[in-house]
Amino acid sequence: MTQPDYTLEDAALAKGYLRIAGVDEVGRGPLAGPVTAAAVVLDVSAIPAGLNDSKKLSPKKREAVEGEILAAAQVAIAHASVEEIDSLNILRASHLAMERAVAALDPAPDYLLIDGNLIPKGLSLPSEAVVKGDAKSLSIAAASIVAKLARDRIMVDLAQQFPGYGWEKNAGYPSKQHRDALVDLGVTPHHRRSFKPVHNILYQD
Repeated sequence: MTQPDYTLEDAALAKGYLRIAGVDEVGRGPLAGPVTAAAVVLDVSAIPAGLNDSKKLSPKKREAVEGEILAAAQVAIAHASVEEIDSLNILRASHLAMERAVAALDPAPDYLLIDGNLIPKGLSLPSEAVVKGDAKSLSIAAASIVAKLARDRIMVDLAQQFPGYGWEKNAGYPSKQHRDALVDLGVTPHHRRSFKPVHNILYQD
């Protein structure tokens, strides 16, 4: 199991960049809810221990590390709405969320490490796309944790308003409970109408 480290950040620092932000998004796959991105500039003198790809951390550990990130790093979180996902498409909407997160960092970063294989076209800063970045870069791993927890909390809130879909457990992903509830309870305002399982229910014959 490779652990994320500070190699990519160090390489950017060696080129003269000073404020390196890791950027990640979460929520491309769900049938409901926004897509959420985070941008994080770590303080190299106060990097939380146990920082890892959010998918590899237990919920309890994730919460603990998130607290340390928020205490010691510069963090911005942003979203793209269901309406934006449906009008733009999920890839562009997730990039829009990333662009908004980067824009919300103050002071602004001067270099970006972006999870994935594409650099959002709205980002003009020097940037590097890092495939599986949350397993390679500590800054991206920090962003993945912050984004995941922010989005999970939104889905828990929405679950209280629209019970039955299991969003507090599945975060809007197409679990069996969620798919069954779509058929039984129908489509909510928070469902992504451009996503096939939702579209098919809305437009049955």
